[in-house]
Amino acid sequence: MRNIRLLSRLGRAQDEGRAKAPRARRWYDDLALNAYFFGLSFMWNALHPILLPLVLLAFGEETKNTLYGLLTFAGLIVALVTQPLSGALSDYTRSPLGRRRPWILLGTMLNALWLVAIAVARRWWLVAAAYLLLQFTSNVAHGPAQGLIPDLVPPGRRGIAAGFKNLLEMFAIVASALAMGRLAHRPLAAVGAILAILWGMMALTCGLSREPSTAEGERLGLQALGQTARQVFRVDFRLYPTYGRLLLARFFILLGSYSVQSFALYYFRDVLELAAPARAMSDMMAVVGLSVIVVVYPAGVLSERWGRKPLSAAACALSALGLTFLVLNRDPRWLPALAGCIGAGIGIFSCVNWAWATDLVPSAEAGKYLGLSNLATAGSAAVARLLGPAIDGVNRISPKAGYSLVFILAAVSAVVGLILILRMPAGRKPAPAPLP
Repeated sequence: MRNIRLLSRLGRAQDEGRAKAPRARRWYDDLALNAYFFGLSFMWNALHPILLPLVLLAFGEETKNTLYGLLTFAGLIVALVTQPLSGALSDYTRSPLGRRRPWILLGTMLNALWLVAIAVARRWWLVAAAYLLLQFTSNVAHGPAQGLIPDLVPPGRRGIAAGFKNLLEMFAIVASALAMGRLAHRPLAAVGAILAILWGMMALTCGLSREPSTAEGERLGLQALGQTARQVFRVDFRLYPTYGRLLLARFFILLGSYSVQSFALYYFRDVLELAAPARAMSDMMAVVGLSVIVVVYPAGVLSERWGRKPLSAAACALSALGLTFLVLNRDPRWLPALAGCIGAGIGIFSCVNWAWATDLVPSAEAGKYLGLSNLATAGSAAVARLLGPAIDGVNRISPKAGYSLVFILAAVSAVVGLILILRMPAGRKPAPAPLP
């Protein structure tokens, strides 16, 4: 298709110009491109581990894990569908702001409505509806935003750009943990802080990123529009088998971390019987975030020198080790050390895995294929949330045993991810896209 070829040539020209830019300018551009991911990470790491579980306590003590698990499962199914679709549609967007920024602006502005609704709702169905709509509008923006790195960063610097992305996401985890530990019991104040961060980061990315206008691109007639629609929905992992295997490994590694993160606050409350579980959760998130901050940028740089596979395997092994010891631990004093170990593994993996993904996807359809990474990200989070009913069911048979089951499954999942990484080829180049 002619549009695909034009976008490919545009991407190559951008890569050449970017490679020649001064180092300070490249770092500035990396930060501008990735600022929005700080805002998204702040929002979801404030909402999922702390704010939403506290809101849901008002609707049932004995069913809290089930309510949380099923609601977030449904929301993540919405994200799983929305993110690749919005990313694919952005690949073909024509506007003075470029392909990605119109979608980022639209989705982020709508997020405010649903966040406020979650904070003030007094009915279960209102909280559920607002949460599902938030997942939809947030992922309308998130899918296109993921196309900025392959659009604007040359292949030799994508590991570094991915390092900046993950570094900012981890700073956001620390910031959200510190903020929500103090604001979680004042939902409107918490939502105000979330919106201030989210909109501020959106303004930085949309205002400072050097995305070129696509307003002068080829206008589509009816026949071409039909061809473009078919291209948007056409996905063939047989063309990119290594990318498909990478997503499967990503699914299992993230399933382990999400399984622990999703129910940790209730674990601190019910099993460890901590007096302030929300504060303990925020402290643990801060430790995880700080450990990731230490490793994530060096991991991106080293992945350009040593390759993606060795660092990915080491990260999987580190996460599996931390999760295994977490299964055996009942002493709160060991939680910071275990959180640091797991955080370092997840930080290295997230950075290197994302850089590896940008290597493997076709540049002209980066929004679509990177959006499909949400099959692994949101898919693993959704499956983790389905463990909520299992926890409540096992706890009714054997009190507190449900949490042990979840942590065992998390450790096994990390080991499966390690095995998949070890079986992958080390190459980084995508297969050539077929001509329509």
